[in-house]
Amino acid sequence: MFGKLFGKKKPNDPLAHTPNIMGLRIGGSFDIDPLLLKLSADEVITQESAATHIIQASGLVNLDGTWVYRFYTDDDAFLQVIAEGGQSAENVVDVKLFHFYDTQDVPNQSLWDDILKKRIGQPSYQLEGHKFERVWTSASDYHNPVHMLETTYDENGESSKTDQFTMLFERPISGNNTESLFLSAEEKLETGGYLSRCLVISTGISLSAAQITIHG
Repeated sequence: MFGKLFGKKKPNDPLAHTPNIMGLRIGGSFDIDPLLLKLSADEVITQESAATHIIQASGLVNLDGTWVYRFYTDDDAFLQVIAEGGQSAENVVDVKLFHFYDTQDVPNQSLWDDILKKRIGQPSYQLEGHKFERVWTSASDYHNPVHMLETTYDENGESSKTDQFTMLFERPISGNNTESLFLSAEEKLETGGYLSRCLVISTGISLSAAQITIHG
């Protein structure tokens, strides 16, 4: 009775096991401060970013004590939330809103090897005339991509896994902010028994707690 009164989720809720943090979940939504979007619009690569986002899928990566949450939205974007030392709101150390810039098919092994061994970990990366500097440091000029295994859930609670070989870059913009560039060489075993591979390029901005409003 009390479960019905207070909206408690039923045990067979298909979304009960999907990633959630800070009130973010599949089926929920969030708003981005429109002033932030307006002030950065002329500087960042992504144009006409929506202020309101509806979450249609979510993903989770476990990096031995650091958790990477991703909430995929109806604006061809994803909100990335990083938590360290725990999986509660107080453990959140970074929030970024990314938009997908391009997805490039990788049709053969030689191109895949070239991306992983020569391209993705360079000290800098050029995109639309902007120079992004690599965030993750290395003892050598080249940084091997960081492996992430993401489990992604859709609106029905069904999941799939993707191996991602990633690198993060940044460049300064006004307002003491940065624009981020996230490269992810992704490999997935499809139901037909073959591997699909692609290079996903995303750009984004960092958000403070005051710049995001979450609707559960």
